[in-house]
Amino acid sequence: MEDRFGRFSLALFEISRHWYRLAGDEMARHGLKAPHAIYLTALYRSEDGLTGPELCQRCGRDKSDVSRTLALLEEQGLVVKDLVNGSRYRGLLRLTQAGRAAAEQVCRRANQVVERAGRDLTAETRRLFYEALESIAANLRDIDKEGDLP
Repeated sequence: MEDRFGRFSLALFEISRHWYRLAGDEMARHGLKAPHAIYLTALYRSEDGLTGPELCQRCGRDKSDVSRTLALLEEQGLVVKDLVNGSRYRGLLRLTQAGRAAAEQVCRRANQVVERAGRDLTAETRRLFYEALESIAANLRDIDKEGDLP
């Protein structure tokens, strides 16, 4: 009998471990840590900026993690928060010029790594792989919301 759980778990953990190491190396060049990469890339992909709640959703992080990270990114001059009606509440977060340059570098390196990591996959295999990953993620999200396993 195939140990699908073991194969699945081990592959996820190994991918995660290597991703964090590679992201950490890249982010260290900017004085940041691996988890900060997701914030830079999310803001980079949204030229009009994002609110804090939108960033939470796009990055799959909770409000407290987003707040701590944004404070650090603002302190380092990588992100600014535009006022809305004279208030920072629900203000739009945007990359500064330095933040945009850092995010471009991070995205470029991430694309190189992902391309190299999937070099043995055909376009069709890659499409099916991402479709399967997204399906598994959605199903796990639903199971998590439901609480106990059936």
